[in-house]
Amino acid sequence: MERTDSRLDLNLFRVLDAIYTYGGVSAAARVLHLTQPAVTHALKRLRDHLGDPLFIRQGNRLLPTEKVRTMMPAVQAHLEGLHATAHVQPHFDPARLELEFTVGFRDILESIALPALLKRIEREAPRVRVVSHRIAAGEVDREMRAGTLSLIVDRPLRGGPQIMSRQLAEETLVVVMRAGHPLASSLKRSDYLAAQHVTVSPFGEIGALDVLLGQSGTFRQIRLVCQHYFSACQIASGTDLLLTVPRSYALHLSSLLPIAVLPLPIKLKAFPIVAYWHASTHDDPAHAWFRRCVMEAIEAGIAPVR
Repeated sequence: MERTDSRLDLNLFRVLDAIYTYGGVSAAARVLHLTQPAVTHALKRLRDHLGDPLFIRQGNRLLPTEKVRTMMPAVQAHLEGLHATAHVQPHFDPARLELEFTVGFRDILESIALPALLKRIEREAPRVRVVSHRIAAGEVDREMRAGTLSLIVDRPLRGGPQIMSRQLAEETLVVVMRAGHPLASSLKRSDYLAAQHVTVSPFGEIGALDVLLGQSGTFRQIRLVCQHYFSACQIASGTDLLLTVPRSYALHLSSLLPIAVLPLPIKLKAFPIVAYWHASTHDDPAHAWFRRCVMEAIEAGIAPVR
């Protein structure tokens, strides 16, 4: 009499199918990425469950018993069905999302991306909530692993092996000053270094430009340090202080404030703007949709470097 057991491990049928298809324990082990003893043990368990030898050795091959030949069409059909079910991607509809996504943005990128991003989200996923905050460079891996950040968009940052990335654009620096400033018609390197400046430093660190200038023994005259670029631009628009700022943000503010935008009279390479996300969210439809929304907003908002 055959024995049945509700605790039967369905993985045993994958072993049965591999032995049946490839004719032996060794071949089945290679296909399943298991050791031969593991396959042999699985076969013994299935024999015990079904009360049948299942295979008879003939030379170098294991031939199926009549019971196996009878049951295999149904076993293979069920295995194929389970495999197909596991790979079915349900229809994704952002309109049904009720999630909160958190993005690590610089304030400059907030201004560039968030207006267009919010319009798209209101149109496609009105119940989605977005939170933006600044993240320290050394916290990328920890925040991503903890799941507290869905996405980061910033200059190049260091991340762990599970952090994925994609470059979205390249940005350059320009100089912002009030409209009618004596230097607005022409700005030379000597004029730039002789002028007084307002800079931005949210965490109190020395900016990359000043580090670079300091390496050659050159220093700017910093009169004011702000936390945010908008307040710094407001200061520059009403004083003789110069502000060095990414080009796309300066062009964005030129329609809001009475400022002039001039090329930085110091040769610097364009720097990349990069999106970062954790590998665990890469294939998730909701996160993939949100990443696409943010990336397209950034790419549309940053003017190409010429």
